[in-house]
Amino acid sequence: MKDYKVHTYEEAIDVIKEIGFLPLAKLIPDYPSLDSITLKEHWYTGSELDPWMWRAKFPGDGAAAYGKFVKKKSVLISTELLPLIRKIWGSSLSVKDRYQDGLMSKEAVELYTLISENEGIDTRVLRVEAGMKDKDKKKPFDHALLELQGSMDIVVSGTKAKTNEAGEKNGWSSTSFETMEYWAQNHSIKESTLKVEDAKMMLKDHFAAICSPEAMKSINKIFGL
Repeated sequence: MKDYKVHTYEEAIDVIKEIGFLPLAKLIPDYPSLDSITLKEHWYTGSELDPWMWRAKFPGDGAAAYGKFVKKKSVLISTELLPLIRKIWGSSLSVKDRYQDGLMSKEAVELYTLISENEGIDTRVLRVEAGMKDKDKKKPFDHALLELQGSMDIVVSGTKAKTNEAGEKNGWSSTSFETMEYWAQNHSIKESTLKVEDAKMMLKDHFAAICSPEAMKSINKIFGL
């Protein structure tokens, strides 16, 4: 696979467009991740060259979908590959139907409902609105967010800065979420009309053209190809 070296946000977008699937950190052997193709000294600097800051820009600009979609790990998915991956990882059943079939947790349904009613909601606000602010509710809250990202029902839409009463930045930024459907519509990304098996075939062809045999083993496992 090509040895990518990225210095700017625009160069990172080009890589995402080319390979289609970019984990933030090492996930697949012999395959790039955002931290492996960028300079370590630029991370967490808060500058325009900081890849940690870019992670919120990609979904905000509609350059890539961002979330913990696989193995509880953060990944970026190009707008070109997203319809195929949604077809494979997503569900044709509504959240309500999946809950009734015992396929979703009650907490996940509650959070999904709140997010769909408040698109772009800040995680801190979401936790309060869901009545899960207490310490003992943090684990089920985090679990439900991971569940919704893994099923591609929600996507990170950006980050929101924590501010004090004077409106000054005060503390770490928090993640904000939108439903995948809302985010995709906003960025003119249509759902795939392919059957799941055909989507898998197309995805396999895409990765086979750019990946080593070692990387393909992991890709096949991740996407069930």
